[in-house]
Amino acid sequence: MNSNDDRIVQVEHHFGVRFPQDYRDFLGMTGSLSQFVPPADDFLVITALDELIDINEAGEFQKRFPGALVIGGDGSRELLAYDFRQDTPPLVTLDVSAEDWSSAIHQAASLSALLDQFPHTGWKWDDPDPSPS
Repeated sequence: MNSNDDRIVQVEHHFGVRFPQDYRDFLGMTGSLSQFVPPADDFLVITALDELIDINEAGEFQKRFPGALVIGGDGSRELLAYDFRQDTPPLVTLDVSAEDWSSAIHQAASLSALLDQFPHTGWKWDDPDPSPS
């Protein structure tokens, strides 16, 4: 186990979750992402591991979105988050000003799926959260 693996485990422990394996692999190999993605021409941010705790503790996200873990976003108002209310947490977007989960928009079942589809689809704006209410 290298120091990055140790840090991943520390952050997981902080939030009381285990990250999906593809996200753990991304953190270990790529680390972060912040770029316009052609041809979709949408901006995609995947936050660095060392910034996850601060980002998730800002703005009372844990109170407004219990079970959410923000890992990035569109560089503006939309936050990309795992929905850990589900056993296999999907990725959703949450507007920074939203009060609760009702405005969540499902993006992908996994980070791998998001990264595969994003160049073609960009952000989805009309796919409500498929989780049970």
